[in-house]
Amino acid sequence: MIKRIKALIKKELIAVFRDKKSRYILIIPPIIQLVIFSLAATLDVKNIALGICNEDMGKISIELTERFAGSKTFSQIKFYDNLAKAEDDLVMQKISSILHFDSSFSKKLLSNNDASVQVILDGRKSNSTQIILGYINKIIGNYNLEILKSNDNQTVPSILIPRNWFNPNLIYQWFTVPGLVAILAMTTSLSVTALSISREKEIGTFEQLLVSPLTPLEILLGKALPGLFIGIIEASIILLAGIFVFNIPFTGSIIGFYLSMIIFITSIVGIGLLLSSIAKTQQQALLLMFFFISPSIILSGFATPIANMPFIMQKLTIINPLKYFLIISRGAFLKKMTGSEIIKTSIPMIWISLVTLTLSSLCFRRKIN
Repeated sequence: MIKRIKALIKKELIAVFRDKKSRYILIIPPIIQLVIFSLAATLDVKNIALGICNEDMGKISIELTERFAGSKTFSQIKFYDNLAKAEDDLVMQKISSILHFDSSFSKKLLSNNDASVQVILDGRKSNSTQIILGYINKIIGNYNLEILKSNDNQTVPSILIPRNWFNPNLIYQWFTVPGLVAILAMTTSLSVTALSISREKEIGTFEQLLVSPLTPLEILLGKALPGLFIGIIEASIILLAGIFVFNIPFTGSIIGFYLSMIIFITSIVGIGLLLSSIAKTQQQALLLMFFFISPSIILSGFATPIANMPFIMQKLTIINPLKYFLIISRGAFLKKMTGSEIIKTSIPMIWISLVTLTLSSLCFRRKIN
């Protein structure tokens, strides 16, 4: 039995790496995804184009303007004589925000009266707008504190001092790359297994496989294990890239991480075999694969928190194995996740693996009969 399975595994690996289409799917998409997600797809708001309309031109407004101009975040500063022109540029998306000082701004402050600064933001980009407003509030807030201290004001307001756990400098790559370990491992293992049986059907060797001495269980194992091996290798490469290329600390249990990785990829292999059993051609298998991947990533919490999703969507995430391995991957990298915590989080993936492998086995046996 072991010899027959080993022979089938060898046959599958040769078929995968000899087929030009399969090689492209295994090598090119993961590299592109790693580069795009880690370097280009970022929620960091940088190089902000800020429009300043200063109708005051007093000492205080000029000093505040210089502080914004000296900030690395606001790399593009445009000055306007009137507010209407600045608003036109905001509508045309030439600038992201407007800072407006009215003509009596400095006069009010020097007279110990309250003075307001008008901030106009582009609400079409809600996430970026909130971050930009935070930057503006921080610069103006720091300036207010300096004024209070210089005037020997005894009623200095409370200061909020943030402390970021697990990612002190809020480096966005520390958030994305651990997630890519899970996503690219899923994509690769799913690609290998989803194309395996459908490839046999397309080239006409599936019937030869059925009349061979191999039992249905041996055929399934021979088709599943190559996807498991390749998925582990792919995840290991991304793991090493995260540690040595992106300098992300790996603080958790490496043994627990690999055990959970095997469980996760096993569940994905079961889904891949199920899709491959349903599809009659490789093209159908690819379409079914992408139909599964997109909802799986969206419902995993990779880009958006699951808590922000509608109630029904949150319930759907329970059957998504990517959700659990994503928690483990980020926890093992940044949160010093222990082996026991990893195993506890892996329990739902074990159940998902059993269900997907059982369904793929039943579907495969029905196709044989």
